[in-house]
Amino acid sequence: MALLPQLLGAVRGTTARTLMKLPRPVIARLAGAPVVINGRTLDPEMQLLLRLQQLEGPAVETLAIRRGRKQIVAGSKVVGGSPPIGAVTDRTIDGPGGPLALRFYTPRGLTGPAPALLFFHGGGWIYGDLESHDAMCRFLAEEAQVRVVAVDYRLAPEAPFPAGFDDSWAAWKWVTSHAQGLGIDVDRLAVGGDSAGGNLAAIVAQQAVREGGPAPAFQLLIYPATDFLNTSESRMTYAEGFFLSKAFMDLAEENYLLGNEDKSEARLSPLHQDVAGVAPAYVVTAGFDPLIDEGKAYADKLRDAGVQVEYVCEEGLIHSFANMVSLGRSAPRAMRRAAAALQRGLS
Repeated sequence: MALLPQLLGAVRGTTARTLMKLPRPVIARLAGAPVVINGRTLDPEMQLLLRLQQLEGPAVETLAIRRGRKQIVAGSKVVGGSPPIGAVTDRTIDGPGGPLALRFYTPRGLTGPAPALLFFHGGGWIYGDLESHDAMCRFLAEEAQVRVVAVDYRLAPEAPFPAGFDDSWAAWKWVTSHAQGLGIDVDRLAVGGDSAGGNLAAIVAQQAVREGGPAPAFQLLIYPATDFLNTSESRMTYAEGFFLSKAFMDLAEENYLLGNEDKSEARLSPLHQDVAGVAPAYVVTAGFDPLIDEGKAYADKLRDAGVQVEYVCEEGLIHSFANMVSLGRSAPRAMRRAAAALQRGLS
């Protein structure tokens, strides 16, 4: 009986991958009546995936955090697979709270000092690790032909704010000071991440400017969380039914914060800071995502401050599409666009 959950998960994973290979019209019929909100139509692949998710059982926000973490990793393996890569190596550095794990991805054929991305995973500062975002990092490394360094920063509630930022900043300082030995061209080093990781990447980019450098050459911000004041309309419009829920966001905040923080402060809400002089950015949001408004607002703020920014809304997609690099057509296509932007930004 102990193997039953794993067996059921494998069956559902196989089903999802098989269904997403069907012709587009068939997927649309299986997905059901079109979902249209604010003039946007939910992509049939996303709609079908959400229907399959309803069969998965309890939502992650209803589970104990440790169990939820395992479910997130398992789900990421289903939708991400294991894209081919030249080499993957792990190492540990001294972090602010003890050993800090990093994972290095080298694409096939890449040698010598090369552009690189320091990557911070998503998961609401309570979920996610090197495994949950392994496929995404592999994909970005190969598609953009850059080295990727993933950071396994500490998670709440075991290590609440500001531990996540402290580890992220320590990783930035370590990588920049060891770039030559890592085969990284420090003048072509970007920061990036998805969701909570996009939050950390944006904050690191700002902090680097405040401290006088070295600063990133580029930012890859994938549906970033930028505003802990939670003022955007989209957080309510897409609060339920599109994978990232209000219930999960509330759970994440309750565990990440101790309750006495200034939510507008520099290590929490990049949207409320001075962004003059930060690195050029590619900001991508999903059309059916509670975070769409604050992602766009951050892109607008960068542009208004004279920062070169490319903003793209993947109109029909949902939060976490960046993990779906091996599932269907729509999400991988969006991630190829993001990887191309990263490659251009570091060329």
